[in-house]
Amino acid sequence: MVALLLALGLGLATSLVGTKLLIDWLVARQVGQPIHADVPEGHTVKAGTPTMGGVAIVVAAVVGYLAAHVRPGVPFTRTGLLVIGCIAGAAGVGLLDDWIKVRDERNLGLSRRAKTAGLLIVAIAFAVATVLATEVHTTLSFTRWDSPGWELGTPAWSLWAVLLIYATTNGVNLTDGLDGLAAGASIFVFGCLMVMGFWGFRHLSTYQISHALDLAVVAAAMVGACAGFLWWNAAPAKIFMGDTGSLAIGAGTAALVLTLNVQLLLPIVGALYVTETLSVILQVGSFRVFKRRIFRMAPIHHHFELGGWPETTVIIRFWLLSGMCSALALGLYYADFIGTGGLD
Repeated sequence: MVALLLALGLGLATSLVGTKLLIDWLVARQVGQPIHADVPEGHTVKAGTPTMGGVAIVVAAVVGYLAAHVRPGVPFTRTGLLVIGCIAGAAGVGLLDDWIKVRDERNLGLSRRAKTAGLLIVAIAFAVATVLATEVHTTLSFTRWDSPGWELGTPAWSLWAVLLIYATTNGVNLTDGLDGLAAGASIFVFGCLMVMGFWGFRHLSTYQISHALDLAVVAAAMVGACAGFLWWNAAPAKIFMGDTGSLAIGAGTAALVLTLNVQLLLPIVGALYVTETLSVILQVGSFRVFKRRIFRMAPIHHHFELGGWPETTVIIRFWLLSGMCSALALGLYYADFIGTGGLD
């Protein structure tokens, strides 16, 4: 428990101070975010706001993670290091995308193919390294490795991991459209995964995750990093996380659910990400097939903005929905544990 508090606390402190330093550095060099033309009118005033704030999130998470291991009895694990590596790798792809946008002064960074290729390289490297160098279970799982416990085998599990990382990074990227929306929601998501990791560590015989504590430390560090960043990213945002942050958060979320054997809980834990993604898929599909739009604008948070909800109202209500879904996921996780007779 002390290790989790260290990771969370130092991640938060580092992010809180580091984000302010990053804002000052970016402002001094006039590094600002170009705004896409196809957004609600109220967003045009945000042009020029410093971006690439995800750098502070990732650095803070790494600091929190490393600091938690100064205590004896909290060893580094290959799995934990690979998850941190996956977060940093995805952040690197996002950083390149953000830098091109800033350099060219328009909201077009990497091409879709280039960004996809970058994310796939990170995802494939993580998947292959995980199955070859760790004791991860290669089953399709809901709350633990043997529930339902369908064995996928190394090739299929690796492909599943790549698809999950790619989908989740894009889901968080779509969610990051309002000040603080993705950062606030991610606190609930990583908080939920932190509890699951610690619970798996405390009940090793049931969950059989030898690296569970280290994964809980990663999640705690991300909670602190996102919370510290949110101080500056809350509306009106002083800085945007950019693709640097959204891709890092998405990759971290997917990597954690894969290594904690709760992949099928992801649609509940990350329900907000799933909803945002589905809204875009439905909007595009409906327009192409029926020449009609389902929503006023997609992703769905813009639909509610155009419907008259103030931006802060949309953000807070979506945070609440994310929190409730994370609580539901924890409830299902605990209910399954009770069903195993773990408390007997």
